[in-house]
Amino acid sequence: MKLNFFKYQGTGNDFVILDNRNHEYDALTNEQVKFLCDRRFGIGADGLMLLNSAADYDFEMKYYNSDGNTSTMCGNGGRCLVKFAFHRGITRTIYRFIAADGSHEAEIDMDGTVSLKMKDVSTIEELNHKDFLLDTGSPHYVKMVSDVMDYDVYQKGHDIRFSNKFAKQGVNVNFVEQKNDDEIIVRTYERGVEDETLSCGTGVTASALVNFHNEIGFNEVIVTTKGGKLSVEYDRHREGSYSDIWLCGPADMVFAGCIEIN
Repeated sequence: MKLNFFKYQGTGNDFVILDNRNHEYDALTNEQVKFLCDRRFGIGADGLMLLNSAADYDFEMKYYNSDGNTSTMCGNGGRCLVKFAFHRGITRTIYRFIAADGSHEAEIDMDGTVSLKMKDVSTIEELNHKDFLLDTGSPHYVKMVSDVMDYDVYQKGHDIRFSNKFAKQGVNVNFVEQKNDDEIIVRTYERGVEDETLSCGTGVTASALVNFHNEIGFNEVIVTTKGGKLSVEYDRHREGSYSDIWLCGPADMVFAGCIEIN
């Protein structure tokens, strides 16, 4: 099979994208996805996405982790797919698309920044005063640490992700250092990749929600990842729920090409 692919990245979180609106790649297997994401034998990426047609929406987002399995929502992936849709001629003031966790809206600013509206979050489970569990479209474990850039993210993340509680379904593990009231540094071990990635959009979102600076009302949190900066804007409500959550940052095409696969 010959594939025409496009490579995009959002703060270093990189993806292979295929335009599947004509159903050219419906037969793509999990093993083929794993091969395409392989950084030595394939194209190389943290994940792969199909841009599919969808009734009542501008498009559908189908997401695969680099292990070849379909997965839940990917925030940076969603932002990259919106930019890809724009480059493929889908032009909207507000994009509306459907993904694994439901419907989303997105906007592209004049400077190219892509802002993606995430699902509302009804609750955050506080495991202890430094560890939290929540779902921002994908399940996330957030652990507050000091000196996060010197932290053993791979080993500590691997230990939590494969602990008895999370081994079967998996969980993404975020290690977070608070720089000040409205700025944090985040490093993430991602399930399905089974390694640290340069950035994780749903993880950044989860970490920003945990680190609110206004108990009630509007919050904006600036997030530094190894791949660059993102911002998360949201409203926090009295009962501890969160709405109007927007993940904002760059999303760019890296290159395009063709590849033959078996």
